[in-house]
Amino acid sequence: MGCKSCTTGGCGTKNAAGAVKGCKNNGACGTGGCNKMNVFDWLSNMETPSTRRYDAAVEVKFKGGRKEYFRNPHQLDLTTGDFVVCEMQTGYHIGCVSLQGELVRLQMLKKNIPFSDDLKVIHRVASQKDLEKHEQAIARDLTTMYRTREVVKELKLNMKLSDVEYQSDNTKATFYYSSDERVDFRELIKILAAEFKIRVEMRQISLRQEAGRLGGIGSCGRELCCSTWLTDFKNITTSAARYQNLSLNPSKLSGQCGRLKCCLNYELETYVDALRDIPQVEKPLETQKGRASLQKTDIFRRIMWFGYSTESTWYPLPVERVMQIQELNKKGIIPESFDLLEPVAEKKEGAKGLTSLNSDLEKLDKKFSDRSDRKKKRKKKKPSGTGGGPAANPAASNGRPEKGKAS
Repeated sequence: MGCKSCTTGGCGTKNAAGAVKGCKNNGACGTGGCNKMNVFDWLSNMETPSTRRYDAAVEVKFKGGRKEYFRNPHQLDLTTGDFVVCEMQTGYHIGCVSLQGELVRLQMLKKNIPFSDDLKVIHRVASQKDLEKHEQAIARDLTTMYRTREVVKELKLNMKLSDVEYQSDNTKATFYYSSDERVDFRELIKILAAEFKIRVEMRQISLRQEAGRLGGIGSCGRELCCSTWLTDFKNITTSAARYQNLSLNPSKLSGQCGRLKCCLNYELETYVDALRDIPQVEKPLETQKGRASLQKTDIFRRIMWFGYSTESTWYPLPVERVMQIQELNKKGIIPESFDLLEPVAEKKEGAKGLTSLNSDLEKLDKKFSDRSDRKKKRKKKKPSGTGGGPAANPAASNGRPEKGKAS
């Protein structure tokens, strides 16, 4: 998770003593993960003629990874990481320049944001006095959020307050909350406006957006996608887990937000393409040994595992063989049992890359069978007598008569 300075938009700011905050890389995150929604400007090292340079608009990032686009009418010479004073509906706010140049034009075109006079403007580069006032506004966020949660509890409102963002001029505060139902917070706004002497804006966000603002570590061990790079939340259904043969366990499929993980959609198209050549088994396969039901499918190895209801053993079959058995069943022909069927991709002479599915077991069987054969040969081998005749009786060789016989 990002550090406090970075998540609040303070990475690279300087305090009264002149020390740089955050990772001390002056706005450009040096750790690669402390700034939310970082963007790599791959055109930054390319020289563009000044006449063709796009300086009309700039992308500015605020607390929680929120980004907006502003006009640059004063043609300010800005660098990624600079803090600028931006126009707002009421007053002004300080944000960090996250992107500029040609990529801003492409992003606005992608998001269908027209460049017009309706875009708010950048007034100036933030001075030290502006940054000090901005830090004072940030310091009020936590205390205000704790107090607001107490008020919500007293009013018995069914809502979860997740974050508070003060405007840099300390005249307005935005309260982010999530709720499953409509909330009447008119009384809440009156209490907050009277207690903190500010303009109050209540903004409802989804559970995914809430997890993105709060941040966290996912089950994969990495920072949440929604708090680092993911901005568009698409619909996710349990069918995505079924296509990938995942266990339908809510505790494993749900993310920190309590909804299905966004990463279920990452490899979904690959699995759908791989499943096109795999037959659908709607009913058990008929064999002479009995009816075999589908237990598991290895999509990329193209192997389907079947098992009989009377056994606990699963039998692997290639996709082609399953299709053949299905065709035979449609014609009313019942093939042999799976025990006598050819295993998957048996190794043949002259064929390369084809190995038996149970090659390890076959090697062990051969090893132990050779060992048992050698033991049997040793037992059958008898000592030979002198002169090439049959072996003499041990008792007779000692010159002693056998018991029960006369000498």
